[in-house]
Amino acid sequence: MTPLLRVTELTRVFGGLVAAKDLDFQVDEGEVVGLIGPNGAGKTTVFNMLGGTIVPTSGRIVFEGRECTGLPPHRIARLGITRTFQITSLFPTLTALENVRIGTHRTQRGSFVGAFWRTRAYRAEEDEVDRRAVEIIRFLALDRQTDVLAQNLPYGDQRKLEIAVALAARPKLLLLDEPAAGMNPDESRRLMNVIRAIVGLGVTVLLVEHHMKVVMGVCDRIIVLDHGVKIAEGTPGQVANDPDVIRVYLGRGKADA
Repeated sequence: MTPLLRVTELTRVFGGLVAAKDLDFQVDEGEVVGLIGPNGAGKTTVFNMLGGTIVPTSGRIVFEGRECTGLPPHRIARLGITRTFQITSLFPTLTALENVRIGTHRTQRGSFVGAFWRTRAYRAEEDEVDRRAVEIIRFLALDRQTDVLAQNLPYGDQRKLEIAVALAARPKLLLLDEPAAGMNPDESRRLMNVIRAIVGLGVTVLLVEHHMKVVMGVCDRIIVLDHGVKIAEGTPGQVANDPDVIRVYLGRGKADA
C-alpha cells in the first residue's frame, strides 16, 4: 500500500546548524503517528518543512504520490495537509464560529463577482459554509462557545478551536504541533478522545507532543528524533523500551520529574 506521506532523506541546515538530517519515515492512511524528542531535536523544523513554511535543504516530501517538496503553505493546504501551531494561532476578536468559517476558505469556490452580486450559487455556498462550521463546532463540543470571542475562551477551548479551524479545511493529513501544551490532566484526556474521533472521520494525524501520556495513549507509531536524527521508530511499547530512547528522551524526562 502506498503511504499517504513519505519523507526521504529530509535535511535542513541553518548556517552551521543541522536541524534535521537524512530523515526517512512514512505515515499511512488512518494512522496516528507521534514525532517526539527532547527540546532542539528538530521536531518543529520537520513540521515547518511538511507545512511549507521552511524549504528543505535537501530530500523529498511526497504526499499521496505527489511531489510537494518546497511548495508554499497555501499549495500544501490545497493538497490536503493542514496544521496547528505550538502557540495558539486564532483571530482573537472574532467569535469561535467566525474563526471556523475562515478555515473553510481552502474549499470555497466562489468568485468576487458572485460575492458582489450575491448570486444564488454564492448564497448556497455561504449556507454550506455555515452548516459545516456549526457541524465542526459541535463535533469538538464547542457549541456553547459559538458566539464567544476567541480571546475570551478558556485556554483548553482555544486549543480545540484551533483544531476546529484546521479541520474546516477538510484535511487528509492533520499536523498537530503540541496540542496538549498547557492542558491539565482532564483536558489532556479529552484531547486524546478528540484525536481518536478525528481519525474516525477519515483524517490521518501526525503530532508533535511532549506530553508522554498523550503520545503513548493515542499513537499507533512513534518516531523519535535527537539532534535532527531519527534514533528510533515503532509502537509505543517498542519505543518506551528502546535503550537509546530511554537514555536520550524518556530517561531525561524521568530524571526531571
